[in-house]
Amino acid sequence: MNHKIVVAICGASGVIYGIRILRFLLEKPFEIFLSVSAAGKQVLMHETAYQGEDMETFLRGQGFVFHEKARLRSYAPDDLFAPPASGSFQHRGMMIAPCSMKTLGAIASGIADDLIHRAADVCLKEKRPLLLLTRETPLNLIHIENMRKAALAGATIMPPCPGFYARPATLMDIVDAGAARALDQMGIETKIKRWGDEELV
Repeated sequence: MNHKIVVAICGASGVIYGIRILRFLLEKPFEIFLSVSAAGKQVLMHETAYQGEDMETFLRGQGFVFHEKARLRSYAPDDLFAPPASGSFQHRGMMIAPCSMKTLGAIASGIADDLIHRAADVCLKEKRPLLLLTRETPLNLIHIENMRKAALAGATIMPPCPGFYARPATLMDIVDAGAARALDQMGIETKIKRWGDEELV
């Protein structure tokens, strides 16, 4: 099993989904290749306690416990020499959480002008999983058409819609359920309440 995975955080509300996905991954022996857009960093500062430090320092400061074999490698969005920019770099897939409409539009149009867009383009051309946690509502026709184009090219479009059948007690329960369902799409198991569990049915 390939334990390398690409993660991006873009400038849409809901960066907590990307943070919780990182938490789940870092508890396992994954090597994560992370890129946060400039707008993503601005939203991180607005929606979390992030103050511009490197992401590993931030996550450890939030109490995240890293698996002894977990590695977090961060790359600037303008670093087109980073491993995920090349199709010869082998990994199990890419998750963009959250995915802004700007990023969706770039991916749908094949505009690979930064590392995040290029890494997503690489996933599509190499037939690797690409999961987009798109964040916008209501959707206009341009958004819908871009989702359609990206889906036809091979991406999985997964707006983080909350489920309530698990009777979440906190906002973080809702976020973690969404993050875990996203990881399901990458074949990564997490411990959450699921439909079919004796306590729910």
